[in-house]
Amino acid sequence: MPLIRRVPKRGFTNIFRTEYTVINVGDLEGLGETIDVELLVSRGRVRRGMKLKVLGDGDAPSGLTVRAHRFSASARAKIEAAGGVCEVIG
Repeated sequence: MPLIRRVPKRGFTNIFRTEYTVINVGDLEGLGETIDVELLVSRGRVRRGMKLKVLGDGDAPSGLTVRAHRFSASARAKIEAAGGVCEVIG
């Protein structure tokens, strides 16, 4: 039997996918009033060059301005309900 038929197949890997670094809304507390990717890189929470997605786990601090590449629907709702602003980066 040829080697290609003996080796198990393991699905599909999309080489064009966009990978995001995720951070929860609850982790944004105590980082300041304006939170963006550069601030999180300087604090060691996100690697340089990665895109950022904010997820809705935890409670949102009041009065935040968050700049990220993507927001989940629950994260956007929690930030805006606490009086904050969600800004999408290009």
